[in-house]
Amino acid sequence: MGRSFLLVLLLQIIVTEVASAGVGVGVGIGGGTGGVWFGGGINTSGPGGVPSSQNSAYTALQTWKSVITDDPLGILNNWVGPNVCTYKGIFCSHSQDYMGNPTDPVVTGIDLNHANLQGTLVKELSFLTQMSLLHLNTNRFSGTIPQTFKDLSSLVELDLSNNHFSGPFPATVLYIPNLVYLDLRYNSFSGPIPEDLFNKKLDAIFLNNNQFDGELPQSLGNSPASVINFANNKFSGSIPFSLGYMGPRIKEILFLNNQLNGCIPEGVGMWTDLQVLDVSANSLMGHLPDTISCLSGIEVLNLAHNKLTGELPDLVCSIRSLVNLTVAYNFFTELSQDCDKLPLRNVGIDFSLNCIPGRQMQRPQPECSVIPGGSLSCLRVPTVKPLVCGTIIGDEKSTSISSPPSN
Repeated sequence: MGRSFLLVLLLQIIVTEVASAGVGVGVGIGGGTGGVWFGGGINTSGPGGVPSSQNSAYTALQTWKSVITDDPLGILNNWVGPNVCTYKGIFCSHSQDYMGNPTDPVVTGIDLNHANLQGTLVKELSFLTQMSLLHLNTNRFSGTIPQTFKDLSSLVELDLSNNHFSGPFPATVLYIPNLVYLDLRYNSFSGPIPEDLFNKKLDAIFLNNNQFDGELPQSLGNSPASVINFANNKFSGSIPFSLGYMGPRIKEILFLNNQLNGCIPEGVGMWTDLQVLDVSANSLMGHLPDTISCLSGIEVLNLAHNKLTGELPDLVCSIRSLVNLTVAYNFFTELSQDCDKLPLRNVGIDFSLNCIPGRQMQRPQPECSVIPGGSLSCLRVPTVKPLVCGTIIGDEKSTSISSPPSN
C-alpha cells in the first residue's frame, strides 16, 4: 500500500526532473512497481565526456558487476563504459547544488527485480549516496548486507526479497536514516530481530519466510508502520503486550505460522483501522479478548490452527466490515447466533474442527474433553475508562457494547 504510492510519487518527481533536462526514458526489467530506467541525452560532462559525478557510480557498479557470477538473461550486457545512466536497470536524474542550480546527473535508483542474477553485494554500492530506490527482488544474491549500507543516506526503499541472503538480521539497515520500506522476506536470515527495528520510521516491514527466532520485542508497540509481516518464521513466546500502543496507521499485521503462545492481548482492540489480522498456525490459548470487537475496519480475521477456547461471540461476528472469518482447528465450544448469520452477509466463515455441539465437521469428543490452557489467565489492558466498541447487528435498536472494566 504505502510502497506503491511512494514509488509512484518518486517516479513522478524523477520523470519531471529528467524530462526538463532532456534525459531519455527507456524500459527496464521486471514487473510490478519496478521497470523504468533513465539514461542518455545528457550533455553535462567531465573529462572524456563523462559527468564527473558519475565516476564514483561507475566504480560502484563495475565493482558489483565483477562479483556477479551468473547473468542468464544478459541484463548486464550493456553495463559497459563510464556513462552509467545508459545501464539497464539504472535510474538517473539531476540533483541541485546548494544554490538550487542543476548539477551532473546522479544515480537515484536501481531496479533489477526478476533479473535472476547470482552474486553478492559489495561495499562500494554505498558510494551511491543519492540513490533512493534499491529493488533486487527475485534474484540469487547471497551472503550478507555490507555494513557500508548505512551510508546510503537517501535510500527510501530497500527490497532484497526472494534471494539467498543469510546470517543475522542486517543491523546496518537500522542506520539508513531515510529508509521507509524494508523487505527482507523469502531469504535465510536467522536469529532474533533487534528491538530498535520498531523504533524507526518504517512504514512497511516484511520479515516473513526467513528463519528468525526468539521472542518478538516489546518495542513492537513503538512502530508507526502500516504493514508488518512476521509470518513463516520461528518466533516464540507471546504476542507483545505493547502492541496495543501501536500507532493508528497499522493496516495489516501477520503473525501466522510461528511458535507463539499465550493469549491474544486485549490491546489488539486499539487497532480500529486494522484490515488484516492473521495469527493462525501458532499455539495461542484462552478466550478471545472482548476488545476484538473494536476492530471496526477488520476485513480478514484468521485465528485458525491455535488452541483458543470458549465462545465465538456476537461481538466478533457482528463486525460490519468482515469479509472472511476463519477459526478452524481450535477448541471453541459455542457459536453465537450472529456467527450463523455471516453467510447471509456474504461473509466467509470456517469454524470446522472445533468442539461445538451439534455442528458438523467438529473434533472427536475425546479431543474436546481436556481444554487447552484451562488455567491460563489473560490479563486485560488497563484503561482509564471502559473500551466502547462493537454494534450488535439485528437488534431493533443498535446497541453499543462496552467491554468489562479492567480488573
